[in-house]
Amino acid sequence: MRLVFLGPPGAGKGTQARLITDEYGIPKISTGDMLRAAVEEGTPLGRQVKDFLDRGMLVADDITNRLVQDRLVQAECARGWLLDGFPRTVGQAEALDGLLRERGERLLAAVELRLDDEIIVRRLTERRVCPQCGEIYHLTSRPPRRDGVCNQDGAALVQREDDRDDVVRARLRIYHERHGPVEGYYNRSGALVGIDANQPPEQVHRAIIDALEAARQQQAYAI
Repeated sequence: MRLVFLGPPGAGKGTQARLITDEYGIPKISTGDMLRAAVEEGTPLGRQVKDFLDRGMLVADDITNRLVQDRLVQAECARGWLLDGFPRTVGQAEALDGLLRERGERLLAAVELRLDDEIIVRRLTERRVCPQCGEIYHLTSRPPRRDGVCNQDGAALVQREDDRDDVVRARLRIYHERHGPVEGYYNRSGALVGIDANQPPEQVHRAIIDALEAARQQQAYAI
């Protein structure tokens, strides 16, 4: 099973991706996580992309494409994978399709989570993260037991740079500017599956599972 998860930042791609990978036993691959890890580790790639991430800008296609392609050819991905937040441009989508053709593989679906911008801004600006264990909290829907302190290890929670209001809105502007062509690309191929993300997580998860099972049946019938 090979999947792409699309949707604006804060639509719940990460949460739903983890649920789907647990369900089907495939690895979740997040370009955002890989890029942030490179920045924290101070690698040459991390130094190259840090300024882009701090300003909420998209990293150049050639850099992101190389990162993803190197990951997808690893043994862990032989049975399938889920890409979280990639592709974000038509160029990235074309590069992914090219890699799949070279390997004789097919994308099952491009799942798009849809959510209003103002809901996204509230979700992201109220998010806090533990710098030690990575646990994620939300000031309204999932606050820590002690204000500003991680439940797990007592570390002071932080707001990521890309969760600031101005950065979130910049990311959304860029997303909308580039989102239409990517959606159109997958819509024309018949791979696009739209999911309403403005509902409880368990309902979003059920809607995704139903859509994926329908896509599997359709793909099997086509073969």
